[in-house]
Amino acid sequence: MSTVNTYAKKKALQNEDWWAAWLGLLIFTLGLGPFFGMDVLGWVTKASVWIEPAKAFAPVTKGVGISGFASLILTYLFILVLIGVASKFIGANMKKFFIGFTFIFWATVFCIMLGNIAYIGATPDKTANYGIAWSLGLGEMGYIIAMVIGLIIGNFFLKFADYLKEAAKPELFIKIGIVVLGGSIALKSLDAFGLATTVIIRGICAVVEAYLIYWPVVYLISRKFFKFTPEWAAPLASGISICGVSAAIATGSAIRARPVIPIILSAVIIVFVAVELLLLPWLAQALLFKDPMVAGAWMGLAVKSDGGAIAAGAITDSLIRGRALSELGVNWEEGWILMVATTTKVFIDIFIGVWAFILAVIWSVFPIDKNSAVAQTGEKGKVNPAEIWNRFPKFIIGFVLTFVILFLVGVFSPDDVSKLKPGVSEANALRTFFFGMCFFSIGLVTNVRKLWDEGMGRIVAVYGIALFGFILWVGLFISWLFYHGITPPTV
Repeated sequence: MSTVNTYAKKKALQNEDWWAAWLGLLIFTLGLGPFFGMDVLGWVTKASVWIEPAKAFAPVTKGVGISGFASLILTYLFILVLIGVASKFIGANMKKFFIGFTFIFWATVFCIMLGNIAYIGATPDKTANYGIAWSLGLGEMGYIIAMVIGLIIGNFFLKFADYLKEAAKPELFIKIGIVVLGGSIALKSLDAFGLATTVIIRGICAVVEAYLIYWPVVYLISRKFFKFTPEWAAPLASGISICGVSAAIATGSAIRARPVIPIILSAVIIVFVAVELLLLPWLAQALLFKDPMVAGAWMGLAVKSDGGAIAAGAITDSLIRGRALSELGVNWEEGWILMVATTTKVFIDIFIGVWAFILAVIWSVFPIDKNSAVAQTGEKGKVNPAEIWNRFPKFIIGFVLTFVILFLVGVFSPDDVSKLKPGVSEANALRTFFFGMCFFSIGLVTNVRKLWDEGMGRIVAVYGIALFGFILWVGLFISWLFYHGITPPTV
């Protein structure tokens, strides 16, 4: 028995999924410092929209007595140690890892900084704060730039890319970020529960109804008309239906898809998010300026990333309030449209963990494809429970724990919620870098020629047909069904 336990522990120490859970929980725990009167992560650097380069990065906590550049150095060293320890146990070449990680981190910093230039990253309602007349309002652009630069290196500088790949760990980066995200979602949920009960109840109903329609339809289109295997179709359906990159990766892990699959899907998803950000807020202004809460819910249901959905909600909030004031003479209170978009997105994020668990069980018990436990054992309905546990994505445990812990604190001790927010902000600042390094790494390990052979063109086709053919319009109808006639308070 001791030999079995030793083997299990060794496997866990070599498992990237476990390391994502442990490191995410470590960051979350350190972020609880302010709750106990200790600001452990106040030195972490936060990326901000900027006009003056010196203001692009600064410590999350004001008054810690260090410059933005010093906080960047400390953030680099902190993440280097975390990922370095995990990489050592997983079996990386540490010399290559150190050099590769250093390049990836600072390249990501450059991309995030570039994407946060006010002319690119400022939402339309914030342009006046920066003294500018216009902005593209693309808050996620730093991630896209990171992926593009990674793609250039990965496809045109092949020897250099191969050297860097020892540190390019897109799944580890994004999974750590998802674990940390749990605490942020918990606080958003607590804030939302303090607002209109009607909005919350309708938001839950809208999310459940939308995704019980979205997922099976996308899966059917992928399988029947584009002939994708279940290994491809399930992450594709989750990525398009639930929450973009995070859902695609969670689903891929749950069903044991090859790592290349969620990576390919992530590249397609983020491009479509950029397209949605460019189109949907202005379409919402044109169609829904008399139905503002419908517009907010639509952004939450339609835009497939957290930052993208919230940015779209903020833009829509500003555009619709401006038009309503000029054409209807109604001055709606700021933030309610954004709140509906954010609340809808929060419930969608929670749905990721639930759906990943459901798919992990299904893929273990039924002969879905060659990667399923049943296909490997030939014993339908007789899969060992240990197999389900082995297949279950461990980082989801971290995600659930961070969410539940903060949510329960907020429920049973509401007065303490304010003490939690600074630490969650510090952990989220780190999450920005993990997400950015994920997208850079996605580009770095992506060979476009091979991807096209794997079916990139069909993926784009499925995404385009699903998104513009029915997801946008089903989401609009469901938003209208649950929010029609509800308006924000007036100023």
